[in-house]
Amino acid sequence: MKKKLFVLAVFLLAMTIYFVFYHKDKTLKFVPKNADVIVLVDVKNLTRQYISSFVTNPSQWFGTKKTKENTISIYESGVKIPDFLQIFHLQNTKISDWYSVVELKDKKKFLAFLKQEKFIEKSENIFQRDNFFVKIEEKSCMFGTADVSFNEIHKVLFQNSKNDIFNADSFIDGSLGSISFISGARTRNFSIDVLSDEIEIKSISTKDFSSLIAKLQQKNTFLETELDGENLKKLTSSFDKNMVDSSHINYLKATATLEQVNDTIISYGYDDNFNEVEKKTFQKIIQPNYMIALQSSNSDETEQFFRNKKWINAQNQFTAIPFQPNLIQKNKNNFEIKSTRKQIPWSANLNGNYIFIRNNALLLSSLKMLNANEKKLISNLDYIFYGNNAQDYFFKLKFKKEELPLILRW
Repeated sequence: MKKKLFVLAVFLLAMTIYFVFYHKDKTLKFVPKNADVIVLVDVKNLTRQYISSFVTNPSQWFGTKKTKENTISIYESGVKIPDFLQIFHLQNTKISDWYSVVELKDKKKFLAFLKQEKFIEKSENIFQRDNFFVKIEEKSCMFGTADVSFNEIHKVLFQNSKNDIFNADSFIDGSLGSISFISGARTRNFSIDVLSDEIEIKSISTKDFSSLIAKLQQKNTFLETELDGENLKKLTSSFDKNMVDSSHINYLKATATLEQVNDTIISYGYDDNFNEVEKKTFQKIIQPNYMIALQSSNSDETEQFFRNKKWINAQNQFTAIPFQPNLIQKNKNNFEIKSTRKQIPWSANLNGNYIFIRNNALLLSSLKMLNANEKKLISNLDYIFYGNNAQDYFFKLKFKKEELPLILRW
């Protein structure tokens, strides 16, 4: 009898673990059919990874973080936590406009949660805090970095019975998250993984970029990049789809450093006799020293494109780069843009497509508009890397090594 009870208890425990941590509802009913980018977060995978990290770090077992009394957590906020958090971008909207929809279990609790998080009611059932918006429906709520598409999303998801229902298996396969780009019938999926001290976003069969990253880490510069025409087109398409084709630029190489300099501000006042007096004040600012090489398939057309855009002034400065003074020089099919305040040497070509940005303490001091959490996030960054080789894409956010894994730091 005891053996049967033991077997039953083990079976019930196994079933409980399965349904709590592994069983998932894979229907993505809160992604509209006109989404062109979908980001999924596997919530149960994230939960398992968090628990695993927590168990293997005994320093966290006794609660080092204190929470205020009567604070409402996201789990008590009245929303239903989905198995897959669904974040999407809609076609023909700003690149900064992102949305998500979740089911609402208790409107009263959710309103209390919004009040705790300092959301202000902007209009009926629409709340705002900084650049973050929430709209409450009867049984759901919409989140967004803008509110302009709330009505469209509601119409597509809740009033149109023909809305296509996506399935998670079409976008994510075992990773913690995924980002998918949809163009007509074609979908390109990239996995998202959170490791001990880095976040990686990559295509399914990604080339190993570790050798390239190691070479870039040996440099002391703030920025290193080499990009061919195809990569330039992809990276600029969100701002100007025709810029690369119109400018005939098919290659870019850039290197930059950061430096703190004294900036002179000249103003004018009057003395007691109403004579004009020049006043000089000084402030410390962060300025980059840089060299940029552009290769063109038609240098005359490229130069004309720059002049039509008014990117070259009478002093032969390239005004599309706000950090001046600089000088642009044409040499056959190449253009070189150099900051003139301080010359820096060219870095050797690594013959790849990459962007490498190293964190710099000077950068943080110049970003005064950020809040405390954003500053903390940036200060913990080591470097950002983007690499491409044919159909392989790789993006890494590398954070500084600490005692705790990344998932326990936030």
